[in-house]
Amino acid sequence: MRTCEAGAAPWPTKVFPSGPAGARDRMVSALAARVGADGAVRDPCGSRVLESALAAALLERTLSSGAGAGAVREFLRTRMATGTVEGAERSLAAAVLDRRAVASPGSLVRQVTDTAPDFTARRKQALVHAFAAAVDEGFLPSWDEAAFDLTGLHSWAAVQVTASKVILARATGNTDRISDEDVRLLLDTQGRPHLWEGNVLIHLSVLHALSGLPGTAATVRQGVRCVLEHQRSDGGFPFVTDTDTWCTATAGVALAASGAPQDVLERIAAHLVGRQLPGGGWSYTDLSCQADVDDTSVAVQFLHALDPVRYGEPVSRGLGSMLSVASPDGGFPTYVAGAPSEACMTAAVVDALTVRPTAHADRVRAGLRHLAARQRADGSFPPDWSSSRLHTVFRALLAASRHPREQPADVARMVRRSMRLVLTRQNGDGGWGGRDGEASDVISTAYGLIAVCGQDDPRPAAAAAAFLVEAERNGSVQGARPDSIGPRPFVFTVPVLADIFTVLALGHLAHRTAPVGDDISGRALAGVR
Repeated sequence: MRTCEAGAAPWPTKVFPSGPAGARDRMVSALAARVGADGAVRDPCGSRVLESALAAALLERTLSSGAGAGAVREFLRTRMATGTVEGAERSLAAAVLDRRAVASPGSLVRQVTDTAPDFTARRKQALVHAFAAAVDEGFLPSWDEAAFDLTGLHSWAAVQVTASKVILARATGNTDRISDEDVRLLLDTQGRPHLWEGNVLIHLSVLHALSGLPGTAATVRQGVRCVLEHQRSDGGFPFVTDTDTWCTATAGVALAASGAPQDVLERIAAHLVGRQLPGGGWSYTDLSCQADVDDTSVAVQFLHALDPVRYGEPVSRGLGSMLSVASPDGGFPTYVAGAPSEACMTAAVVDALTVRPTAHADRVRAGLRHLAARQRADGSFPPDWSSSRLHTVFRALLAASRHPREQPADVARMVRRSMRLVLTRQNGDGGWGGRDGEASDVISTAYGLIAVCGQDDPRPAAAAAAFLVEAERNGSVQGARPDSIGPRPFVFTVPVLADIFTVLALGHLAHRTAPVGDDISGRALAGVR
């Protein structure tokens, strides 16, 4: 995600009359102020209907009463009244609040599988059926034994799939298919000092699974007490406790690109080095031990940009962690070796590998060609961890921009297609929506601005910058629509990410426009090379 190397002709600052520099400086100051004494950028995950519906049903099933149970039902009522809750989440909430049967499971499954990677389809169907069975005892799910295969799954997926299996085994009369190993895997997530891997959704799924098994009452009661500690002030429950490591790493890259004070960047670096896992990777939160290439790729880029010598050893370990999961097809999965490659994660790893281009030239070339092969005709890519299709697009463009003169024909075509998609989908207000026909939103516009900084015409960037400047108030963007997804395709909210990606986009713009002698630009350039 770091800014591109010098080479493109700079844009004159007079093209940008809307004052992006002032907005950027206010946002940099505000974001830098959010870096704690420990170097972390912390922001809790907001409440979501999915987890709140599961929590309400669990509290009712376990006869848990009190303020927590009433508050979550009030949260659901309030959110349903807005008319913005749709699809599977609306059906689950209606089952909890109105005793309404979960109807048309086929349509709910299609809504989920149509916006998730193809290789997850059977697991997603089982997941939707398990959620429906958890909130509606009259729901009749299907039983698909193949959906519970744990081969190639990372730790979170293995537990979630097993919880779904146990829930569905009870609902379909297949309890003989529940093994001792299944139960042990679920029980191992309980009774810990903190909620396992920081994942509220999996914790709730496990409790629903265990609540129907003999001898688990005490464990479930303790698990309910644990999850109630993460109930938000609005009465709802979040997907995960936080994404603090992801926020810290991305904020580091954004602040480095925008000329933040050196002491702030050093604090971020110290925190990230301290959060590096034994295998060399990073996870999304301090509470998790499951490394992923996304967090790792951004942490590596930030540390290398800040000081490639001082942080050479953690950078090497991070690169090694990502390379350890490389696929024979040239791509990279999100979590573990043997899982299917994903376009966005391949772009993330390739971008990180270019910090040492000579050492990893073959992997970079293979990764770019994998991206070219996965691209769709319209320039987009298969679903990733964002609801905005520009997420993979901008990261693929960045990855391909590091060595533009060495691109084979298929990679060059990928770049042209991606840039054409971005340029032709810009809305009249200067921003971009997550999908065709959608209104402009801040995060998609930040992605789009980063993308168009890689082409020659400054006018699309000027229009995008004007949109972002208009959204900024006192160092923060207002009215941002969340785009983070987990599990796919359910969107969750971590508010600070909108500010982080806006700062990153304006940093990319500053890198393309400001004269080298300018103070802010000079510091930004020094921080990212």
